[in-house]
Amino acid sequence: MDQPYSVPDREQVIDTMIELSRLSSLHRAIVAGSDSLELYLALRRRGFIRVATTATCRIAKGQHSVGLITDQRSGQDIETALAQIAPYLSPSAAIAVLISSREGGVCLKIRARLEQMGFRIEAGVRCHQGLVLSGYRQGFGQMENAA
Repeated sequence: MDQPYSVPDREQVIDTMIELSRLSSLHRAIVAGSDSLELYLALRRRGFIRVATTATCRIAKGQHSVGLITDQRSGQDIETALAQIAPYLSPSAAIAVLISSREGGVCLKIRARLEQMGFRIEAGVRCHQGLVLSGYRQGFGQMENAA
């Protein structure tokens, strides 16, 4: 059974995701996952006003430069969140994904899925709550047009 986040642990995860994705107050960010509302509210409290969730953003036009995914359940849930967030991300977006699942091979599956979406994994950082993977994609729109 998963333990709920403690406040210092949650703050560490948020700090790590912000740093790895290089999120600034000028970026539009989209959050997804089972804990997306909690992450959304924490980012708003920190002054990030251009943040939305997949549930609150009406039009998916690739207008967000940063995607953040946090999920406490399983690797399948993270893959679902990746599919939900993909239409909102720009061709040169950054992404940070918290993988807290202890299931075997989840990290490799998520990494492969991110690479299929055109992301190059740049870092993986261990936190109290799991592993935060981050990646960037450059020229993804050109790759899509060529295909």
